[in-house]
Amino acid sequence: MAARPLVSVFSLTGEKAGETALPAVMTAPLRPDIVQFVHTNMSKNNRQAFAVNIHAGKQAVATSWGTGRAVARIPRVGGSGTSRSGQGAFGNMCRGGRMFAPTKTWRKWHRKINGTQRRYAVASSLAASAVPALVMARGHAIDEVPEIPLVVENAVESTKKTSQAKDILTALGAGPELEKVANSKQVRAGKGKMRNRRYTLRRGPLVIYASNDGVEKAFRNLAGVEICSVDRLNLLQLAPGGHMGRFCIWSQAAIEKLEVIYGASGKRIPTATMLNADLARIINSDEIQSIVNPAKEANKKYARKANPLRNIDALEKLDPYAAEARRSASRRDAAAKKNKAAKIAKKRETSKKFKAQGDKFYDQVSKQGDVCENGFNAD
Repeated sequence: MAARPLVSVFSLTGEKAGETALPAVMTAPLRPDIVQFVHTNMSKNNRQAFAVNIHAGKQAVATSWGTGRAVARIPRVGGSGTSRSGQGAFGNMCRGGRMFAPTKTWRKWHRKINGTQRRYAVASSLAASAVPALVMARGHAIDEVPEIPLVVENAVESTKKTSQAKDILTALGAGPELEKVANSKQVRAGKGKMRNRRYTLRRGPLVIYASNDGVEKAFRNLAGVEICSVDRLNLLQLAPGGHMGRFCIWSQAAIEKLEVIYGASGKRIPTATMLNADLARIINSDEIQSIVNPAKEANKKYARKANPLRNIDALEKLDPYAAEARRSASRRDAAAKKNKAAKIAKKRETSKKFKAQGDKFYDQVSKQGDVCENGFNAD
């Protein structure tokens, strides 16, 4: 026990008044999966059964018309002279009909939870409440709190007034947390606001005591602050929403009583599956590397084979003469293409020259004139 770290005990004014050993349960493994599973099932055990009326949607007098009338065989309201007569009834697709699969009160509302899992979840939540990073990650404002877990002397259990309780929390650095919780109060979205659940509120600190000498009445009226006895630790309070890391304020007697509740004479403290979760360090250790098989060489990667019919470099490896002949043919074709372009350009230039001469001659012979300008002479 002496090897475990010590936790400071603070007075009601926020000054250090002593030390106590950290309970062994605070070193339990953190299992958020178990906490989430147990919390989900536990939260189902306070539900109230609900169901629709067994006669809802079935109070109409209706019978099916049967086949042969080119209409659906759904039951239809009888009578005449009103728009209701002939309308479908009873079915979930009908106006005024019953719902599909009407809810019943004998649904399976509650869930049985394995006792070992339940204890494991509580132990993990207690251990998570001693990790400042997890407490801050859950959203608690603990920047001014001197130490986590926060332990207060036993005089806190004798607090009688809510004003005194508020002063104690402020002196311990929980003032920003109380302010954050008070500012979070807002009207609930949805119909719950009409069912005695009008306001929502963030969760504040959880005060855990060993004996109730007035502490419950003192702290219960503070917004977001909850009270719990160390003998009745509840996962729904230790991990609201299934998220570990609740900000807990312990009395010295309560945190010392954890040694009695958990340990050799009490509940078994769960042990971690792996004491060292650094797999890279374990695998690369000399003890493991000395007995494992040596690393296998990776298969040699070969370059993709080139097609010599389309790749001259590949052809040159097989037949240098054929490759040179192909290069010569390519050069010859390139030269012929270049000469062809020159010939076409020269031909076009010559064609333009002759076209200009032809246009000039056509203009001369096309001039209009008078045949008898100098008189008419038949000779």
